[in-house]
Amino acid sequence: MTATATVVEQVLVVPTLLFHEVGYFQGFNPDTERYLKTLLDPAYTSYRPRDKMEQDPSFKQLIPYCIFRCDDQIFSYRRDKGQGESRLLGKRSVGIGGHISSIDENAGSSSYLEGMRREIEEEVFLEAGYRHRCVGLINDDLTEVGKVHLGIVHIFDLDAPQVRPREQSIIQTGFATPAELVRDRDQFETWSQICLDQLFASA
Repeated sequence: MTATATVVEQVLVVPTLLFHEVGYFQGFNPDTERYLKTLLDPAYTSYRPRDKMEQDPSFKQLIPYCIFRCDDQIFSYRRDKGQGESRLLGKRSVGIGGHISSIDENAGSSSYLEGMRREIEEEVFLEAGYRHRCVGLINDDLTEVGKVHLGIVHIFDLDAPQVRPREQSIIQTGFATPAELVRDRDQFETWSQICLDQLFASA
């Protein structure tokens, strides 16, 4: 009897060198048009095994990082056991999202947008209308997680504060003002700290 082979997830990546050629930065960059035109171009992207990409800084995995805002309050949560990235276990976060997978490739005109929609649907119940925009990119080469990922930040302005966890690994959820979140800044993962500092520092 032959054992069933484990299916390895194939995730969307771009060469790190390409990111450097477009314009290297550390932290946050709001110039979405400059970067995404190239980084999401199918001529440069590819799908590669996630397990290998997690250890290969010569590629950047492209990650939609979705922030839910209602009036002046931001949704946040804590990552519990079972969450996909073990290096972020126990950290608080303001971002929902994850890898773009090869399964998203044929689902619509944009595999990136389909992957973002799928990741949101897998992680939370989003039960309010919203307006959505892409506001910038995150690069953090100071952490092991950050060296192999590139975040694309989206803000969802909700009609009502109606977001509930779907995954059991998403705990301690709720909405709070940026000032309240900044007071607990050290509890947050690095990408969330960057967003709090760059997008909501004056809120």
